[in-house]
Amino acid sequence: MSRVKRGTVTKKRHKRLLKQTKGYWGQRKNVFRRAKETLMRSLAYAFKGRKLKKRDFRSLFITRINAACKNNGTSYSMFMNGLKKTNVQLNRKMLSQLAIFEPNAFTNLVNLTK
Repeated sequence: MSRVKRGTVTKKRHKRLLKQTKGYWGQRKNVFRRAKETLMRSLAYAFKGRKLKKRDFRSLFITRINAACKNNGTSYSMFMNGLKKTNVQLNRKMLSQLAIFEPNAFTNLVNLTK
């Protein structure tokens, strides 16, 4: 029976992983075991970071809307409650854009909710 040498598959897998760890420091870029540990951790942080980014932006939108509401003499919570009661379905991102770039339109929305 002929012998099968499997080095090429392993080498290809190692090269693919080491290519992803380019730019890391020390053994983290050129020793397979260290590189794999670091890459797995970095991918986990990247996944977590994408979730945190959504949270951070939502917080930013709320801060902007709150500031615009204060300028129009109402609070954020009263404004959002008024929007819900008047069945206005604008998300916080669009409301913050309105507050920054179209202050007159935002003022009309605030008056609508009062």
